Amino acid sequence: MVLPPDEPEEESVKPRKCRNKKSLTPAKIMEHLNKHIIDQETAKKTIAVAIYNHMKRLRGTEEQRLLRKSNILMLGPSGSGKTLIAQTIAELLDVPFAIADATSLTEAGYVGDDVENILVRLVAAADGDIKKAETGIVFVDEIDKIARKSENVSITRDVSGEGVQHALLKIIEGADVSISMNGGRKHPFGNNVMINTRNILFICGGAFEGIRPKETAKANSIGFSTEPAQKTEMQPKEKISSEDLVRFGMIPELIGRLPVVVELNDLKEDLVRILTEPENSLTEEYRELLAMDNIDLAFTEEALREIAKTALARHTGARGLRGILEDVMLDVMFDAPSARRKKKPVKVEITGEDVHEKLQRNGGAA
Repeated sequence: MVLPPDEPEEESVKPRKCRNKKSLTPAKIMEHLNKHIIDQETAKKTIAVAIYNHMKRLRGTEEQRLLRKSNILMLGPSGSGKTLIAQTIAELLDVPFAIADATSLTEAGYVGDDVENILVRLVAAADGDIKKAETGIVFVDEIDKIARKSENVSITRDVSGEGVQHALLKIIEGADVSISMNGGRKHPFGNNVMINTRNILFICGGAFEGIRPKETAKANSIGFSTEPAQKTEMQPKEKISSEDLVRFGMIPELIGRLPVVVELNDLKEDLVRILTEPENSLTEEYRELLAMDNIDLAFTEEALREIAKTALARHTGARGLRGILEDVMLDVMFDAPSARRKKKPVKVEITGEDVHEKLQRNGGAA
């Protein structure tokens, strides 16, 4: 359907928020996630149950609210949907949502962001309402980058690794934390406020590359043997354990405060579906954007596969699809305003050859 240039359907792009949280069930949370996230069925089901239990805590009596919250740790390669899942959950629940990058955090007193600055961002997302912020969701990305650098004791402090993990313990578990509303370092005479993190849900995400040792085939390559080389069969991946996380460099105390561990799969086989199937898919966004300039945009199956292949070659996963589409659509979007003067919609079809040619011209890998 082509949108008229002067009447864009603004309502269709507004996020749908759930005001009546009492009606939420794990199935309804899962249904909402399915509209935006392709595959990851086990991860979505696990998160749906964790979110449902968290909302029950918030709705319960004072005694029930003392039940410990189940913070979430998501493990998966870049572009597998960790950030999108957290954003989609926050949109559904209509609660303040903040994203923090663990790589910028350092132990208090050192150059970098204090851990408490995460809560400053959450309060800002709640428009300064402390009570509202105390029921929000915080997504801490790149949590694997603050793993302990080495198991050997060093004379220097690991202020951006293990030090940050220890600093996170208090706010993740739940405590009254003093934060500076002006941002930056706290000052005794500054504009400091107290925020209780007991009901703030923390979702941490990271790639954790190399957490599983690479399997090597056992074969006789040297010497004499009457037995032929044995071919090892592919075994299903075992669930990552607490011991694996400790071996990677996470401290046991932090792992204990992230009881729900969710593994996300690599989306290599689903990149074409990601381009077209979600409710707010990338190709649909470009169709609506160009429809405002009276252009009827279409993608062939070959074009979609070529875009997905390029994302695989760049090792960017689903996150890299938008950048590739921007390169592919550059010429069309540059010429699009000229089509506004035409009475009939201009039909534009992007083919596999178009994708290959435009990416080669722009220096991209196709």
